[in-house]
Amino acid sequence: MTVVIHHNPNCSKSRATLDLIRAAGHEPVVIQYMKAGWTKPQLQALFAVAGITAREALRTARGPAKELGLTDRAATEEQILDAMVAHPELVERPLVCSPKGVAICRPPETVHDLL
Repeated sequence: MTVVIHHNPNCSKSRATLDLIRAAGHEPVVIQYMKAGWTKPQLQALFAVAGITAREALRTARGPAKELGLTDRAATEEQILDAMVAHPELVERPLVCSPKGVAICRPPETVHDLL
């Protein structure tokens, strides 16, 4: 089974999720999205499979979401997606994909549903 983790090595939750994937016997494809970036179609596809909106995947705890006006209810999905492409850190992490689905693995133990 192929498992893909959109990973930020500076994030403790992302590192913990990666450790759980490996502990379960999988060597995932690791995409360091802060270096690789995102495309709008990629995010739209990932969110569609996960059954979430861009707003639900928006990282608001840290980063520029508030300063960019993205936490305002008037911000559209298109505006949020465009901002996520411009600022990869705006996507909540880690995002994990497997044949069982796609999920934001917060808390990290959420990854077990995908393995």
